[in-house]
Amino acid sequence: MIDELQFPFLAEKGHVISLVGGGGKTTLMYNMAAHGARKGWRVLTATTTHIQQPPGEVFAQTDADLFRLWERGSYAVAGTPAPGGKLTAPPQEQLERWMAIADLVLIEADGAKRMPCKAPAAHEPVLLPQCDIVLAVAGTSALEKPLEEVCFRAELAGPLLHVPGNTLLTPALLAKLLASEAGGRKAVGSRRFYAAINQVDTDERTALARQTAELLKKQYGVPCVLTHFEEGERA
Repeated sequence: MIDELQFPFLAEKGHVISLVGGGGKTTLMYNMAAHGARKGWRVLTATTTHIQQPPGEVFAQTDADLFRLWERGSYAVAGTPAPGGKLTAPPQEQLERWMAIADLVLIEADGAKRMPCKAPAAHEPVLLPQCDIVLAVAGTSALEKPLEEVCFRAELAGPLLHVPGNTLLTPALLAKLLASEAGGRKAVGSRRFYAAINQVDTDERTALARQTAELLKKQYGVPCVLTHFEEGERA
């Protein structure tokens, strides 16, 4: 479940939040969207790259679709259908028009091929000018495993962290990756920045996630939220 004490910006209308990284960011995005919809808000989700088509009947292609979803208390997902059951970015004019009338906008701004962490390529992330909050996500399943096995674009992450690809990803390295302006914080600029450690579902993972969160806060000044979603809450 989403907790507004952990995500204080979800208590405020008007934000455009971009999610970057790996480790369950699509699931987190849809759970945040559902939280906003339960409050009676007009919530719009989309991508500036590509995502899996959402579960349930929440996809909106027309203005009629959008308002029908909002009227029934659901969030709406904007996008352009693509091969493989995916969505790519919706038409720019449509997205900007819909964003202007939404109470909350959530956008997945990069991809990670379902891996628990990532380093961004030169073209990533794709942050819209309207975006005012960036949330970098990683999964605890990446911790204590070789970087090259758990990190999307490990060939970029290794040099960024100054370690070889077979190095075990520790909480300190993950914190550095998330907080780096060449990593999770890339292109953030003056936007508000948060981190989320997902997949916190065992005692061991909880301990590792807490270490990572503490390092993010103390060494980098980055607020970090620990999250976990049950099977039925996952995208």
